Amino acid sequence: MAKNKIVLAYSGGLDTSVILAWLKETYDAEIIAFTADIGQKEELDGLEEKALSTGASKVYIDDLREEFARDFIYPMFQSGALYEGQYLLGTSIARPLIAKRMVEIARKEGAVAIAHGATGKGNDQVRFELTAAALAPELEVIAPWRLEEFREQFPGRAEMIAYAEKHGIPVQASASKPYSMDRNLLHISFESGMLEDPWFDASSEENEGMYVLSVSPERAPDAAEYAELEFERGDCVAVNGVKLDPLQVMEKLNELGGKHGIGRVDMVENRFVGMKSRGVYETPGGAILFAAHRRMESLTMDRDVMHLRDSLISKYSQLVYNGFWFAPERLALQALVTESQKNVTGTVRVKLYKGNVIAAGVKSPVSLYNPDIATMEADPTQAYNQGDAAGFIRLNALRLKVASGVEQNASQTGGAAPKQLQEQK
Repeated sequence: MAKNKIVLAYSGGLDTSVILAWLKETYDAEIIAFTADIGQKEELDGLEEKALSTGASKVYIDDLREEFARDFIYPMFQSGALYEGQYLLGTSIARPLIAKRMVEIARKEGAVAIAHGATGKGNDQVRFELTAAALAPELEVIAPWRLEEFREQFPGRAEMIAYAEKHGIPVQASASKPYSMDRNLLHISFESGMLEDPWFDASSEENEGMYVLSVSPERAPDAAEYAELEFERGDCVAVNGVKLDPLQVMEKLNELGGKHGIGRVDMVENRFVGMKSRGVYETPGGAILFAAHRRMESLTMDRDVMHLRDSLISKYSQLVYNGFWFAPERLALQALVTESQKNVTGTVRVKLYKGNVIAAGVKSPVSLYNPDIATMEADPTQAYNQGDAAGFIRLNALRLKVASGVEQNASQTGGAAPKQLQEQK
């Protein structure tokens, strides 16, 4: 009789290596290991051999970098998404893509379930499972860290290491990196371990070895570097005059940003599950793209369209952070965002210097900026009559004058209602 199949999101680390063997043993099932290549680079080396030696019946390592940049990073950046004013959502936006591909593999292989190694305290469990619910509600989801029997068997890392040694699972567990790290094309995140103390200074010289994508601003070049980003309909399509696809843009901007110490963020954020957590992020290319895109919009987007879109940034960011990428409300917001970007076309020049992205020029064939109207000198077009502003101000001041009169009357009468209101009663 054929065994049931389970597709596991596999990273090759201690947790997912142990989970792979544990799932196979506990459920007497075939375990299909899946790793999404979304820009981890050398972290993918040897993963297939390791998964097979750990007990996987089959291994998928799929290069999803182009899809990640084109269909996830770019649409999100068009929205201006920034979670709690700082986080560019590097981990959040990767999870729905990983889960989407897991679902596709599960259906292809005839699997009955997908599994992941996310803990019951984090956001990733929600992101994986909400995506699965939206795309394949018939699939079972197995989350070992939420199972009491698993937690009893593995109350700590020591028990996991012992289990790995017993089952011949090759793992490297070291105290030299007392934090967890997650890398993709958009960013690297660091959390847990020493970073759980919010007073711990992750920017200090002695902790510089933690960072991967960027140098510290102190170690960045003393000379600034200019970069030009070309946009078409809200998407960056060229850097420094060279046409690039979204993946190539991200790789190029990561290189430039990392060189100049750009994109480091250290924050305490609010997880969807209710607790606060401290995270440190490197997003060098994303920080440049975010700043340049906003600059391009300033020249080309209609004021009220921009303000409407901006009013939705918090909501959009929450949807991505909380795992609702495939929810109907995110898709509806995306349609509005896409419409808002139809004239976001032109070139932005930025200056990169010691952690800063400095505006250095912007131009567009569809610019809404008219120097003849905006000038402080005489307007040759006579499109704006400064005298018209008096009536504009009077109309906008009317409600303020009425409210002020009511407050003054109330203060003079000791808080009693104005006389005319009393007479009406």
